[in-house]
Amino acid sequence: MIDAVTERVRAVRTAAGRISLIPLLVRVGVFLTALAGFVLAFPAEVLSGQRLGSLVLVAVLPAVGPRRVWPTFTALVTVGGWLISVDGYGRPITLWRLLAVAGVLYLTHTLCALAALLPYDAVVEPELITRWLVRAAGVLLATAVLGVLLVEVPDLGGGAGYQLATVAGLLVAVGVAGLLGWLQRRR
Repeated sequence: MIDAVTERVRAVRTAAGRISLIPLLVRVGVFLTALAGFVLAFPAEVLSGQRLGSLVLVAVLPAVGPRRVWPTFTALVTVGGWLISVDGYGRPITLWRLLAVAGVLYLTHTLCALAALLPYDAVVEPELITRWLVRAAGVLLATAVLGVLLVEVPDLGGGAGYQLATVAGLLVAVGVAGLLGWLQRRR
């Protein structure tokens, strides 16, 4: 029993000594974006004391285990915080906060995907990370522009902007899923 524990400690030390900078920075990015999502989603009254410590722990989980269930769990906690904030504390829904929470959720998701691909000891060119983040920034910019157009422009004419944005988002999601299914069957 003691030999097994000693061997495990030795393996952890060896792995910790082999960690390279870029995969570590990607995992720090996962942690920071998850934590930023919590700060944006949860009301200020909740972000104090022991609850804040629990949220920090939840933000660490996807950084440590990006291939497991933790990224999904973190996203659900963020969405739950948003719902608590809006329904429980009466925080008004503002477009900038909605776009910020959605953007941070996407960044957390895409950084978890990158972290899942990178072993701790991988030697990675910084150009790879730059291209990954530029692509993510392009997706965020296009989404923000489309979101503003779908929500704010129809809202000027009668208040159906949120419904139109919801229906349009659902149609895009179904279209993308159908396209991916069709492409998969073509293979």
